[in-house]
Amino acid sequence: MLTVELEQETDGRWIAEVPSLPGVLAYGTTRAEARDRAEALALRVLADRLDHGETIPELGPLFAVRA
Repeated sequence: MLTVELEQETDGRWIAEVPSLPGVLAYGTTRAEARDRAEALALRVLADRLDHGETIPELGPLFAVRA
Protein backbone atom coordinates (compact mmCIF):
# COMPACT_ATOMS: atom_id res chain seq x y z
CA MET A 1 0.00 0.00 0.00
CA LEU A 2 1.19 3.50 -0.79
CA THR A 3 0.29 6.16 1.74
CA VAL A 4 -0.65 9.64 0.56
CA GLU A 5 0.02 12.33 3.16
CA LEU A 6 -1.96 15.55 2.81
CA GLU A 7 -1.41 18.95 4.31
CA GLN A 8 -2.95 22.35 3.69
CA GLU A 9 -0.49 25.16 3.04
CA THR A 10 -0.91 28.61 4.58
CA ASP A 11 -2.02 29.98 1.19
CA GLY A 12 -4.91 27.48 1.08
CA ARG A 13 -3.44 25.06 -1.44
CA TRP A 14 -3.20 21.39 -0.58
CA ILE A 15 0.00 19.39 -0.93
CA ALA A 16 0.02 15.60 -1.26
CA GLU A 17 3.09 13.41 -0.96
CA VAL A 18 3.82 9.68 -1.24
CA PRO A 19 6.76 9.31 1.17
CA SER A 20 7.79 5.85 -0.04
CA LEU A 21 8.38 7.24 -3.55
CA PRO A 22 10.82 10.17 -3.34
CA GLY A 23 9.79 13.06 -5.55
CA VAL A 24 6.09 12.15 -5.68
CA LEU A 25 4.63 15.44 -4.55
CA ALA A 26 1.65 17.30 -5.98
CA TYR A 27 -0.34 20.44 -5.26
CA GLY A 28 -4.05 21.03 -5.75
CA THR A 29 -6.62 23.68 -5.02
CA THR A 30 -8.65 21.06 -3.15
CA ARG A 31 -7.66 18.11 -1.00
CA ALA A 32 -9.13 15.70 -3.57
CA GLU A 33 -7.29 17.34 -6.46
CA ALA A 34 -3.93 17.12 -4.67
CA ARG A 35 -4.57 13.48 -3.73
CA ASP A 36 -5.60 12.54 -7.26
CA ARG A 37 -2.54 14.23 -8.76
CA ALA A 38 -0.19 12.50 -6.30
CA GLU A 39 -1.78 9.11 -6.97
CA ALA A 40 -1.48 9.60 -10.75
CA LEU A 41 2.16 10.65 -10.42
CA ALA A 42 2.90 7.66 -8.16
CA LEU A 43 1.49 5.30 -10.77
CA ARG A 44 3.63 6.90 -13.48
CA VAL A 45 6.74 6.57 -11.28
CA LEU A 46 5.96 2.91 -10.55
CA ALA A 47 5.39 2.17 -14.24
CA ASP A 48 8.65 3.90 -15.17
CA ARG A 49 10.58 1.92 -12.56
CA LEU A 50 9.08 -1.34 -13.80
CA ASP A 51 9.89 -0.43 -17.41
CA HIS A 52 13.52 0.11 -16.41
CA GLY A 53 13.83 -3.02 -14.29
CA GLU A 54 14.08 -1.08 -11.03
CA THR A 55 12.59 -2.29 -7.77
CA ILE A 56 9.32 -0.95 -6.47
CA PRO A 57 7.86 -1.08 -2.95
CA GLU A 58 5.80 -4.13 -1.99
CA LEU A 59 2.20 -3.38 -2.91
CA GLY A 60 -1.06 -4.71 -1.55
CA PRO A 61 -3.90 -2.25 -1.94
CA LEU A 62 -2.37 0.75 -3.67
CA PHE A 63 -3.38 3.82 -1.66
CA ALA A 64 -4.42 4.97 1.79
CA VAL A 65 -5.09 8.64 2.51
CA ARG A 66 -3.84 10.23 5.72
CA ALA A 67 -4.96 13.71 6.75
